[in-house]
Amino acid sequence: MIISNIEINKNKFEEFVRVLLLEKYEILDGNSGKNVFFEVIENFEKIEVKAVLTNEKFLEDNEKEIEENSKIKIEVLKDFEIKMLDKVKILKEIDFSYKKICDDYFDQAEVMMKTVLMKLFGKEKSYKWGTLIGVRPTKIVGRFLKMGLSYEKISEILENIYLVSKTKRDLLIGIVKRQEPYLDKETIGIYIGIAFCPTKCSYCSFPAYLLRGKYAERYSEYIESIYREIREIGDLTRELNLKINTIYIGGGTPSILTAEEIKKMLETIKESYNLSYLKEFTFEAGRIDTLDEEKLTIIKNYEINKISINPQSFNETTLKLVNRHHDREQFDLVYKLAKNLGLEINMDLILGLPRETTEDILHTMDEVAKYDMENLTIHNLAIKNASKLNKENYKHKDILDYEMIFKKIDEVTMNKGLKPYYMYRQKNSFQWGENLGYALDNCESIYNIEMIEENKTIIGIGAGAITKLIWQDEKLKKDNIKRIVNPKDPLVWMNELDERLEKKKGEIKKIFKK
Repeated sequence: MIISNIEINKNKFEEFVRVLLLEKYEILDGNSGKNVFFEVIENFEKIEVKAVLTNEKFLEDNEKEIEENSKIKIEVLKDFEIKMLDKVKILKEIDFSYKKICDDYFDQAEVMMKTVLMKLFGKEKSYKWGTLIGVRPTKIVGRFLKMGLSYEKISEILENIYLVSKTKRDLLIGIVKRQEPYLDKETIGIYIGIAFCPTKCSYCSFPAYLLRGKYAERYSEYIESIYREIREIGDLTRELNLKINTIYIGGGTPSILTAEEIKKMLETIKESYNLSYLKEFTFEAGRIDTLDEEKLTIIKNYEINKISINPQSFNETTLKLVNRHHDREQFDLVYKLAKNLGLEINMDLILGLPRETTEDILHTMDEVAKYDMENLTIHNLAIKNASKLNKENYKHKDILDYEMIFKKIDEVTMNKGLKPYYMYRQKNSFQWGENLGYALDNCESIYNIEMIEENKTIIGIGAGAITKLIWQDEKLKKDNIKRIVNPKDPLVWMNELDERLEKKKGEIKKIFKK
């Protein structure tokens, strides 16, 4: 059981223990016999957190204050003090004090409690990311910047309160500095999702349906619905005078569309939106087996300036295992065509694909070094609930030498002038590795930065697309986020388009007519 004298977010605290201290999860069970007691003492100058670990029941007099529940996890006793445990055998005690940062850092005491818990169990040096378990660690740096803190002070807080290693602190702060010029709340972004793929990759959890059966029967209706939602959202952005600086066409596999369908979609965008503020137009052409010169030429003619062509691995055996079908000759042809057209290229790689060894990944990095891409995105494989790997109970045998792999990645990216500019983490990725985007100077993806940082509104179009409406609460001085999710299944999306599109337009108007 955990007992504290201050209110804390119980769900977040439970998640923290489950993720970083799973072997100690019994401390959240009221019947385990293991107890952690916290006493927080706060004044204008500093916060002190005292904690003790015991394996005895708490004082009988206080048991009445705690709900009778066989699965008690975290309880608050506001009058609790450590000295009340004078008759209890204490296994370990920690006392941690730190200067109070500022009033806006309202949860400093709770964060320090997590740090103390790590120290209590001797885990303070176990993780390079320290106590950070969130998907977007850059956000915490942004939060401190808004409080008026310097990068030097933020690094100090990350080290002492969050236990983050120097390597990760430097990475985090370096990325935030690179992102700063691109964060723009005066504009919005548009995401258009195409829900179909030629095959379903075994690791994929994105909307990716195959064009057969009932989906093929209604495909004509599907593509017309895409054009319609593009038009109606475009008309709305003009009505509200919204400035668009990034458009991203993703999926699925947008390049599964025919050349004529791609042309009509891009023409619809051109006719429906004010593109005078557009700085970046991206087309995710990740599947090489869906691309040819005609499609790439159309893409270039409509002023798309960035595309993704994603090898994922340069081991053909691996590609077949994960249900991707292209060979090196196809990849090189598409790469050369895109380069000759003057398109900026992103390449995606995934570490930890089935049966890949350290040597396989090092080989892939050697092959990557032969290309001149403007962006390189490196993902750590995460087993998503909706993926085929998860449904088949795939278990990754963690035999990769990550130190050697990341050393190679650093070598290749530095030699090519590619620097980290955005990142996110996934809770099911092996080694708790971060997904990192690298770019040449001035080639950073605005969409990637704005999407990960949740800095501004991005309107989603198509099956499975997510709209995030973001506006600032002037009183609380923080951003509000409202998510509007389109159904993943293209058939459901079409069936509900009339009602959902009107509701979405209504929500957008509420935010931007304020």
